[in-house]
Amino acid sequence: MSAKPLIGIMLDNKDDSFSSNKYLTAMTYSQRVSEAGGLPVHLSQNVSLVEDYAHACDGFIFTGGNDPDTRPFGEPLHPKARLIAPERQAFELALLDTLAHAHAQKPVLGVCLGMQMMALHAGGKLEQYLPDVMANAASHANDQLHQVDMVASCPWVESMLCDEPKVCSYHRQAVADSGKMRVVAKSPDGVIEAIDDPTRKYYIGLQWHPERVIISQRFWHAFVAACQPIARAT
Repeated sequence: MSAKPLIGIMLDNKDDSFSSNKYLTAMTYSQRVSEAGGLPVHLSQNVSLVEDYAHACDGFIFTGGNDPDTRPFGEPLHPKARLIAPERQAFELALLDTLAHAHAQKPVLGVCLGMQMMALHAGGKLEQYLPDVMANAASHANDQLHQVDMVASCPWVESMLCDEPKVCSYHRQAVADSGKMRVVAKSPDGVIEAIDDPTRKYYIGLQWHPERVIISQRFWHAFVAACQPIARAT
């Protein structure tokens, strides 16, 4: 019997502070991975370990959370931004950088904040406060369900939307420019909902939360299957 793929899952910080000494995460990420046959493992925010994590894990989930600090990317910070812990941001950017080079074949899924971090890492930009630019920004908050339209071919996302024609959103920020990544789906009001890098095996960001919707099971099985290594050292 083949070993279960080891899926590294990012952690959040209580009160968005590393000094709180407490990590947080929604249980649904690990539940979806384990239900689909994967072995979830939560990654502590230690930059010195990113190469070890990149080597040991078969796939990665960059999870949701509050807002990234855009100042290191040359963008002023919106006054209503609620920043994640700087230690989390530094760790995730370091891991994304490591995965972009020697481990580019490892599948990566970004959810909500995770997608935004992927876009920033790829040279993109964020719309930092949707209510400033959208009268219907509330339709993307508080687990609202809404439609998503494909704008480029991506079988991974297309198969999910066959099962989940309306997706579950909870965000105040969005990707305004995906940088080197490709936009593959938008909501009818123009919000970028999914991005990918078609040059990599599986490198996808979703603005919505597939872990919160039971009918996304086929998507999670496909993600975990993509993480299955061809061979594992013994």
